[in-house]
Amino acid sequence: MSRRILALIAVLALSLAILTGLAVRKGVLGPQPQTAAVGGPFQLIDTSGRTVNQDLLKGKWSVVFFGFTHCPDICPTTLFELGQVEPLLGADVDKFQAVLVSVDPQRDTVAQMKAYVANDAFPKRLIGLTGSPAQVDAAAKAYRVYYQKVGEGDAYTVNHAAYSYLMNPNGRFACVLPYDLTPEQTAAKIKAAMKQGANAESC
Repeated sequence: MSRRILALIAVLALSLAILTGLAVRKGVLGPQPQTAAVGGPFQLIDTSGRTVNQDLLKGKWSVVFFGFTHCPDICPTTLFELGQVEPLLGADVDKFQAVLVSVDPQRDTVAQMKAYVANDAFPKRLIGLTGSPAQVDAAAKAYRVYYQKVGEGDAYTVNHAAYSYLMNPNGRFACVLPYDLTPEQTAAKIKAAMKQGANAESC
């Protein structure tokens, strides 16, 4: 084999090594994250008309749920059961809050949200958030939540994800709370996360 061919092979091998290294550093090769990060910056409006952001979640264990006030079943059921969770938390209930983020900004005005979250059957520590379509869309994307308007006119509905998220007091994702959990199961998961401390990443 000639020296020219050997030199060419050496150059190609070196080039391949460099490209492989760059690919690994950029994440093209090698292990990828198994789940996307949940949560992040948002700007929404609470029921007093005040603009709030992700700092709203800090200092509390927050169950974050995306729904809407005209929702016929999933939303009232979820909020009713979260209302039953509160007394099950015992002395830790003051460390807890529930957050409803509207996926129907067209109808869910500040006044509408204020009236809705005042339902006595819902959690006493329930915060309602709405905003412009752009603000709601940005929050839903940050939390990896699907929603879609279905139908036209005043009778339209909104398809949306039925699960909730438990966020730790640092405002970071702890775990998913499936729709089919009982209040007792939900309370058990929240308590399990609380035992791990403010940096909990599971429940």
